[in-house]
Amino acid sequence: MKIEEFDYPFTKSLIAQRPPSERGASRLMVVHRRSETIEHRSFQEIPQYLKPGDLLVINNTRVLPARLIGKKETGGRCEVLLIPNWNGANGEWKALVKGIRNKAEGSRIHFEQGVDAEVKEVRNGKATIRFLCEDGVPDILRRIGHIPLPPYIKRQDEPPDRTRYQTVFAEKDGSIAAPTAGLHFTEKMLQSLREMGVDIVSITLHIGPGTFVPIKTEEVGDHSMEAEWTEISEETAQKIERTRRSGGRVLAVGTTATRALESFCNPEGGIKPGKTFSSLFIYPSYRFRVIDGLVTNFHLPKSTLIMLVSAFAGKDLLMKAYQEAVDQKYRFYSYGDAMLIL
Repeated sequence: MKIEEFDYPFTKSLIAQRPPSERGASRLMVVHRRSETIEHRSFQEIPQYLKPGDLLVINNTRVLPARLIGKKETGGRCEVLLIPNWNGANGEWKALVKGIRNKAEGSRIHFEQGVDAEVKEVRNGKATIRFLCEDGVPDILRRIGHIPLPPYIKRQDEPPDRTRYQTVFAEKDGSIAAPTAGLHFTEKMLQSLREMGVDIVSITLHIGPGTFVPIKTEEVGDHSMEAEWTEISEETAQKIERTRRSGGRVLAVGTTATRALESFCNPEGGIKPGKTFSSLFIYPSYRFRVIDGLVTNFHLPKSTLIMLVSAFAGKDLLMKAYQEAVDQKYRFYSYGDAMLIL
């Protein structure tokens, strides 16, 4: 299967540069796999497609303000995007860097509020950074860090992004990107779903660079995903088992929740709790064992994310849906509109 099969015609003006005026005020495309039909609704109508006994699985990771802007010893500007969960002893963190060349080992970076760091090694846009201060790195990020908005959002982060580029159920620090399907849900909607008999459970998958690394191989199957930290609790595993036994549906909110669930399942679809790094790459021909439905956003062409969604919806049906989304001027990507696949 060639990567070009997951391309689609697109206008950059459809990329959402900001979230909707209110959380949840998005459009919703509903894709029915069995009938191969498509509906155009609002996200507020999503409860109409759920029923008592269903289980909604959300990703409770929290986005760290992990992007730092600094100055090199030469005075030039540079950017550092720390990679959570790769931090080691002595304040050393792996990072993606801009403006720092491969020969910069041993040089210093000056950040705001007197925070300095030493460049330990640099290789092709990746580096090891050691902070030269007593404060913990999470404290530094809270003070001077920036929300790492995706590069297709052509503006600097703003104070509202600290809230809007975060789900209302974010609990555990660790991601450099939001599980964007979850951005549409409000506390009021979640409570309404619970009241109608839909159960809601959490998993944790800390989103790192692996989710967004471009595929550079011609054949899809030759690509390897970078590992990301994943956790599923005993309570979540048991609720999934009970839902399946009682005939309810398991619906994943986002591709990250999907990968977590499918990473921890056995061939029969049973879930084992645990904590580990997961590098599962899902693309067409993959046989899903856990999920019955998927809430997701509209994804970049030729990305691992659109391949996962193609595997669940069927590639031809998904490409038809994307063409309708372009024609109907849906908002795309992280701050864009949503899709429900049943």
